[in-house]
Amino acid sequence: MHILITNDDGPPSDQSSPYVHSLVSTLQSHGHTVSVVLPHTQRSWIGKAHLVGKSIKPTYYRPSPLRTLSGNRLSNSGTTTTHPLPPTSKDEEWILVDSTPASCVQIGLYHYFSSRGPIDLVVSGPNYGRNSTAVFALSSGTIGGAMEAAVCGTKSIALSYAFFDRNHDAGIISAASEHSAKLIKHLYDNWDKDTHLYTVNVPLVENVAAKKILWTNMLQNRWKSGSCFQVIPVPPEDDDSPEDIENQIRKAEEKLGKQELNNGDEGAASAAVSGTQTPTGQNVEHVRYTHKHFKWAPTFKDVYESVEQSEPGNDGWAVAQGFTSVTPLRANFMHVVNGFEGEIKLDS
Repeated sequence: MHILITNDDGPPSDQSSPYVHSLVSTLQSHGHTVSVVLPHTQRSWIGKAHLVGKSIKPTYYRPSPLRTLSGNRLSNSGTTTTHPLPPTSKDEEWILVDSTPASCVQIGLYHYFSSRGPIDLVVSGPNYGRNSTAVFALSSGTIGGAMEAAVCGTKSIALSYAFFDRNHDAGIISAASEHSAKLIKHLYDNWDKDTHLYTVNVPLVENVAAKKILWTNMLQNRWKSGSCFQVIPVPPEDDDSPEDIENQIRKAEEKLGKQELNNGDEGAASAAVSGTQTPTGQNVEHVRYTHKHFKWAPTFKDVYESVEQSEPGNDGWAVAQGFTSVTPLRANFMHVVNGFEGEIKLDS
């Protein structure tokens, strides 16, 4: 099988992308042809976006051989160059593009790899963290990459590794990749005709292959605690990088994840108001604004509480039990079917 791999975490990195090299190597060991196109940097929370009006320039990543280092962690090293290897080279090389996961899929499907035969399946991931429940899924660059493949008519799987701590144990990651490779093959060989893509969450726990794999629905939840943005009263001289922001978010996710595993307004600012006369003579007040800066800081507590309060059977619940969740999806915004027909008449 020819598999195209993308992700939203970028090239291998201990800090931001610690799983992709393990999955690629495992799929290759299972006899699959694996082609890789990744964003050149962290692109989490970007959904199925494309960067319109921007020229995309590839660079080329050459992964070092995957091995286990001291401290029982997998190596995540390699070199990046501006020019590809010559055709005669036998060394492995991946493509990095300065764009989004969805763009990586388009470029991988249509602009490279024709000499290797048609691409049978796109796997987006493994994401550094779970993509269970609606609030995560709707923003996920991992699922966005798989969605892009689906709307291009290619079977796709969004794969996420749900961590409960970030020690990146080599044995647990390798076992998760082996488990994922077998599940990917099973889903491909038994593809449901009404399914456009699957989103899969594999928990990074001991003996994951011995635990259940469950068909799940996606928990429909909401952000309930207000804004996912934090007000920054004094703008910093330099903004944090996407990698720094994602690392801060993962620390918060890890804290709540450990709790899950163990358990199974800002004040109003004064505003001046000015009045303007409309053509009809009615006075319209215009609000004056306080200048603020904002930082993405989602409240994971909302997600974990929604899981705790839900009935068994959804993806968030399954991951919390240490099970692998498989959720079939369709790549569309399906309209509400019943009760909306005919002409709309406005009140006079």
